[in-house]
Order: sequence, then structure tokens, then C-alpha cells
Amino acid sequence: MERSKFCVVIPAFNEEATIQNVVLQTLKYCHPIVIDDCSFDDTSNIASKNGATVVSHEINQGYENALNTGFKAAEEMGFEVVITLDADGQHDPALIDLFIEAILEGNDMVIGVRYKFFRISEYIFSYYSNFKFGIKDPCCGMKAYKIKLYRDMGFFDKYKSVGTELAFFSAQNSHIFTQIKIPIISRDGDSRYGSIISGNYKILKAIYSTIRRFK
Repeated sequence: MERSKFCVVIPAFNEEATIQNVVLQTLKYCHPIVIDDCSFDDTSNIASKNGATVVSHEINQGYENALNTGFKAAEEMGFEVVITLDADGQHDPALIDLFIEAILEGNDMVIGVRYKFFRISEYIFSYYSNFKFGIKDPCCGMKAYKIKLYRDMGFFDKYKSVGTELAFFSAQNSHIFTQIKIPIISRDGDSRYGSIISGNYKILKAIYSTIRRFK
């Protein structure tokens, strides 16, 4: 598979402070597709001017729907592999090369594994997903998928799974995957999950929905 068939989908909401560097660094490895989730700052213009394909939501739809939009755009543009990357600078784009190599080695999916978690709910989700699917860090925003996995399921996410549904579906259906430990760079400002309380709530709700989805 040629590297030109890889793209990076970057969901973004009000990330004008970091999006330029993320896009420029991503371009060293493959094409960035930025999903501007109705930002009210200059995220979209900055991303576009620096070489990214930008798809904009007219209303804020949230992280999962931004990824849904990104996968749809990637498929329509003919890409065969999608790497997901956060727009806030917490993921070093240099890691993209490791994910590309893992796919070229024959994996259908690659999961990033952070060295530490930031919420108790993430530890709970990790324990459950490792036991159920063999996935150690379901909440990590850096993953890679062959587009065929998206086609097999027909969507990326339907139940607000904080970006985990396609990974669980793929693992459950015996697709080949590997996991890569990655460092996380501290970000300025609020997490995409919100405060500690709201973040834990979102993740616990996703755990409950996942248990119901994958009985």
C-alpha cells in the first residue's frame, strides 16, 4: 500500500492556537483532513491556509460526529487508511510514522496507549476494554484504521462512545491490530472531555452504552 493512501482526520473545535503546527507537522507524513466542529475562532482558516482539507459543521456536533464526518470525507477522497489525531497538540505528529509502519506490516488497526490516564473513569474503561477486547486504552484519540473497517460497520460511532465503537467492533470481529505506547504532551486550556466531573460522566456513560452494545 502506498503512503499516499493514508490520511489523518483531525476533529477540531476552537483550536486556533495549535492547529497550524499540527497541520504542518502532519503534512510531513500524509494528508490532513480537519473537521471544524463549528468553531467560533480562526481554526478553519488557519487549517485551510496551511494545506489541510477542511470540512466544517454548521452547528457543533461533538467529537464523535466530527470523526463520522472525517471518515466519510476520507472514504469519498479515496483514502485507504485513516489515522485519528487530536487538534490540541497533545499527540506528537511524528508518531504518525509509527502508525503507518504498523499498518504496512499487516495490521488492520493500530491503537495508541498513553503512559497514564487523567480520570478514574478512564482506568475503569481500560480495565473493561482490555478484558473484553484486548484494548488497553480505548480513550486514546490517536488510532489508525483501514477504511474497510469503517465500511464493514457502516459508520464510525452511533452511541457517543468517546471514539471507541469502531475499535471495539473491529476487535470483536477478529481484525488484526496492534498497540503502540505514546507520550502525551500537556495542553493549555480545557480538555475536549470538559471538566473532571463532566469528563468522568461522559466516559462512564460510554462504558454503560458499550456494555449494552457489545453483550
